[in-house]
Parts: sequence; structure tokens; C-alpha cells
Amino acid sequence: MSELISKRSELLFLYDVKDINPNGDPLDENKPRIDEETMENLVSDVRLKRTVRDYLYDFKGQEIFIRGIKDDKGVLKDKEDRMKDLNITNAEELLKSCIDIRLFGATTAIKGKTIHMTGPVQFRIGRSLHRVKLAYMKGSTVMPSNKLSKQGTFTEQYVLPYSLICFYGVVNENAAQTTQLTTDDVHSLLDALWNGTKNQISRSKVGQMPRLLISVTYKEKNYHIGDLNALVRKAPSDLSDEEIRDITQIPLEVSMLAEAFAANAEKIDHIDYCADPHLSLLMKGKPVPVKEVLTAAKCPVKQLNF
Repeated sequence: MSELISKRSELLFLYDVKDINPNGDPLDENKPRIDEETMENLVSDVRLKRTVRDYLYDFKGQEIFIRGIKDDKGVLKDKEDRMKDLNITNAEELLKSCIDIRLFGATTAIKGKTIHMTGPVQFRIGRSLHRVKLAYMKGSTVMPSNKLSKQGTFTEQYVLPYSLICFYGVVNENAAQTTQLTTDDVHSLLDALWNGTKNQISRSKVGQMPRLLISVTYKEKNYHIGDLNALVRKAPSDLSDEEIRDITQIPLEVSMLAEAFAANAEKIDHIDYCADPHLSLLMKGKPVPVKEVLTAAKCPVKQLNF
């Protein structure tokens, strides 16, 4: 039986997109979210959690509580409807049934009583490691929109030619006790981040590829390095940020990440990772394999196999 999470861990996850919209803003013509000051691409934590939920449900057959299900009248079901669908009558049954609640928590009402559970797994908003360029694409369809139309309709969309997105997260061992989060659940999370990202095969998401996933687990309770995302930066290159179109064109400087691991070696229990072979990492300007960066922590390092 899988054990409850008793040690804190930090997550660093990088993936890239080509010619798609990784996370549209419904309040701005569904354009990709962009920080207007830095011109960096933003992706909400909600979008990443949706990727995890969809993968665990569609590919792994695990029950998910937060799903977009409609009733017979085409109206989206609320949390109360979902409780009835799953025949759940108390918080214990909810936690036992639904992995997304164990991971991300929830606020819902059970028998008229509001239940709030803080999720052990929390992500910051994802941000690209470079400036991006918004592209506007217009086209047309062959099929008319209705029977009265004599020709197809025009289509338009906003996409990013390229974006390498970095997410940072923490798995809180204290909240894990409340939601009964297990080591198997966290392994499922890592699997979903990697393979769920790759399996987002829809018109708006096809073209996403996971590039680097690092999970750092600590010995010391209530401790983590913090801001691992700030320790990975785009290395100088001949291309401007807006000209980048492929992962091979954006080497990453990770010297500060290795230094942080080395400085905290006594507090790190182990590191798990998965890396795309096309990813280029540099330390002090020299190419290095990802495992060399991680071994600076002087702890067991294991490559994840999903």
C-alpha cells in the first residue's frame, strides 16, 4: 500500500509549444496570455491542472471530481451534481474516490456544510523563459455556418510561433495529511505532467512537448529551496527571443540551479527527473547533461520512466 506523503518536494517543469495558443484569455479575444511589460507568455495554473486531470481520467482511468460534464439539458453540472453522480456523502469518500481532490484540494458543500481542503500540490502561473511574438492567422472553412449561407465562413485565431514555458510547484507534506495524498498519487502527477502535456491532442493544443521535469524531495520538514524557476535562464545566443522556433535554438543556463543543489545537499533526500534529449543545458557556458546538474546535490538521482 502506498504511503502518505511525509516529505516536502519541489517541482520544476518545462514544456514548449509551436504555432498554437497554450492558454487563451477569454476576456481578450481568447488571445494567448502575455505579460505586456516583459512580453513573456503566461499560462495559468488552472490550465496545467486541467492537463493533469484530463490525462488521469482519459488515459489512466482514475476518477476526477472537477470535470466539465453537462446534463440532459446541456447545462454544466455543479459540484453538488457531481457528488450525487459519484454517490459521495462525506469528505472521506470524496478523498478516497477522486485523485484530483487529493492533489489539488477543493471547496464544496456536503450535507449543507462547507468543506474546504487546501491542496498539497500548488503551482505558480507558468511563464515563458523568453519574449514571445503573437501571430494572427486568418482562414476560411468549406462548410457554410448555416443552410442559408452560400459559402464557407471565415476563421481567425491568435497563436504563438514558439514558447518555452516554465512552471514551478510545491508538494506540501502538511496539507498532504489532510487530503491523504500518497506517494503513488504524486507519481501519477509526474506522469500526467509529462505524458499529459504530450497527449493534449486537440486543434488548440497539439504541438506541446515536455522538455524537463525535476522533482526535488527534502529530508528536513517544512523546508524547500524555493524559486527553482528563477535559477533556470535562457542563455545568450545569436537569435533574438522572437526568432526562436525550436527547442534546439534556446540553450538554458543552469549554473545557479546546480549551485543551489550543492548548497542544500544536506537537506535534499533524492531527486527524480525526466528530460528530453533535444534540451540543451549549459553550466558556465559549457554543455552538460541534466544528470550532472542534479548530482551537485550529492543525493540519489533517478530518471523517471513512465
